[in-house]
Amino acid sequence: MKKKAGAAIVAVMAVALAAGTVPAKRPADIGWPSYGLNPAETRYSSLDQITPANVGQLGVAWYADFDARSLRGVEGTPIVVDGVMYASGPWSKVIALDARTGRKLWSYDPDFEGGIARRACCDVVNRGVAYANGKVFVGVLDGRLVALDARTGKPVWTAVTTDPGKSYTITGAPRVIGNKVLIGNGGAEYAVRGYVSAYDVDSGKLAWRFYTVPGDPAKGFENKAIAMAAKTWRGEWWKYGGGGTVWDSMAYDPELDLLYIGVGNGGPWDIKVRSPGGGDNLFLSSIVALKPETGDYVWHFQEVPGDQWDYTATQHMILADLTIDGRLRKVLMQAPKNGYFYVIDRQTGQFISGTPYVPLNWSKGLDPRTGRPDIAPEARYGSEKPFIGLPSPAGGHGWQPMSYSPKTGYVYIPTAEIPYGYIAEDAAKFHYDPRGWNTGQDPARTAMPEDPKIRAQIRGMMGGALIAWDPVARRKMWSVPMPMPWNGGVLSTATGLVFQGNGEGEFAAYDATTGRKLWSAHLDSGIVAPPVTYRVGGVQYVSVAVGWGGILPLNMGEALKKAVPPRVNRIVTFRIGGQAALPKLPPLERAPLDPPPATAPPEQVAEGHRIFHTNCWMCHGDSAVNHGGVPDLRRSAAIADPATFKAFVLEGAAEPLGMPNFSKDLTPGQVEAIRAYVIKRANDLKADPSQP
Repeated sequence: MKKKAGAAIVAVMAVALAAGTVPAKRPADIGWPSYGLNPAETRYSSLDQITPANVGQLGVAWYADFDARSLRGVEGTPIVVDGVMYASGPWSKVIALDARTGRKLWSYDPDFEGGIARRACCDVVNRGVAYANGKVFVGVLDGRLVALDARTGKPVWTAVTTDPGKSYTITGAPRVIGNKVLIGNGGAEYAVRGYVSAYDVDSGKLAWRFYTVPGDPAKGFENKAIAMAAKTWRGEWWKYGGGGTVWDSMAYDPELDLLYIGVGNGGPWDIKVRSPGGGDNLFLSSIVALKPETGDYVWHFQEVPGDQWDYTATQHMILADLTIDGRLRKVLMQAPKNGYFYVIDRQTGQFISGTPYVPLNWSKGLDPRTGRPDIAPEARYGSEKPFIGLPSPAGGHGWQPMSYSPKTGYVYIPTAEIPYGYIAEDAAKFHYDPRGWNTGQDPARTAMPEDPKIRAQIRGMMGGALIAWDPVARRKMWSVPMPMPWNGGVLSTATGLVFQGNGEGEFAAYDATTGRKLWSAHLDSGIVAPPVTYRVGGVQYVSVAVGWGGILPLNMGEALKKAVPPRVNRIVTFRIGGQAALPKLPPLERAPLDPPPATAPPEQVAEGHRIFHTNCWMCHGDSAVNHGGVPDLRRSAAIADPATFKAFVLEGAAEPLGMPNFSKDLTPGQVEAIRAYVIKRANDLKADPSQP
């Protein structure tokens, strides 16, 4: 009897399905489980609901604002696991959201002193979190790695990953491999010693640490790889740290069981200070392959021997299998700051190819066998010999992630063309400041010229684009010009779409084969973060974090004025047929320009210029030109009163908002010199309002 009933039910269901009266099984949820979507970090999604045919129907599904103590930029990649989105924002804050509705489930504030921003090279941003075993992992700006309960947001364990007495910071996203969570750090401009660390996912116990540059030889070397690297350094580099921080990119090949890390620039930049007598300075500006279980060295490939241009190898790496010269190769692809697109054998580290993807002049080419650059003699700048370099320290491609589509075979790269004047201080007069900015560059002469006509000429040389690069043919397939050089990371999909936001706040979808723009929406603030896509409840969504992050290259003048400063930091999520509306922001009102007269003697202004460009420009802008989320000092009422200005700089009056306290770094006389310089710049603007 039971068999007959069961058979009848099956028969009825079959008829109903055929007639379309019973809904088919809902597609399984597909999240975005890690920073690059998968261990190969391709940022290519197989989801197919959003297509070139219907992308024009995208609308806002929901939005969620970050609760930041001050409006600084967002650079993070949200991850989506089991229908929950976890996203990080300024000051290493984390929020958990319902991925269908945007409803906030919990938030986490690591609660550290705002003065930590004093040692953050490039803003108080955070690029993302990781997930494993019911825990969300976030690297905190002050050097902590924190594991949060994914259900509640409460800390499970905390590991202090850096020396609190040194100027380390963390802005990068952790990665999880097996039972280990990996984290690097930043601070090469503050001349620290770089490394990457692995911690046990469940306990937070340190499993291993790999240093990327050698330490003091008198203390011995940690392993044979570091002993080998030490042979490529000269002088007493360890006194300055050496740099080589692992502040961003990693990738993992589970078949080869290899972890790949990108290593940063030298600290200080000037090799005559860092390593007098030269040398390759391993493992600066290198890709290094390690065993993730032990941290053991396997191979390395150095892109810029003896780097002195801030040409990091920390930019996004992608793993793929490509047929090159009739042979299937397991490759690692990278478009680092230095302007060459590299294809490397990821099993051995063997160089396969390297081709300029943006204009460059620091190198005359790469050795076709080894990939070693032929460095142009004029690029070896000194204190009397400046060099106008392409790319700039911002890079031909910055930290913003690229994407690889196996369907088109193209890598989609956000590129920038920005010149930079390299000129060193006299190496004999270099003074190492363990808490300060130590590049070895002359802080006054490397600043953007203050003459508005020269500034306009330099800005006219700048450009930005989204390009499609064929790594096998080694050429650009298409290019979409951008309104400014600094733009967002990239996502590609199986349906032939490429998503990217730009510096003026436009979020757009392009045809992956031709670059034709198919859809766009304006999101009220500049976008530098990369988008993600996921499917929950049978519906595909596309999300992107909105709000300027990081240093804006050379204060881009009129183009930047068009981009609303980061008065809002939020996640905006789209779906086909979305009907939600973003709230309208009130018109931007700038503070009045009413500076006191510029009466300080020229030598005091010159001293203020030097100190400003050593301590202040990272937040307040090159030459005190600022349109971002921190005050434009030229318009600040504080410059009219020495006591008020001193309270902000030396007494911590604005520390809760993230203004560093410089009481251990500057004297009252130096602060007054900074004020004199800013007053002079404010009067320059008053005399010529056409200036940026």
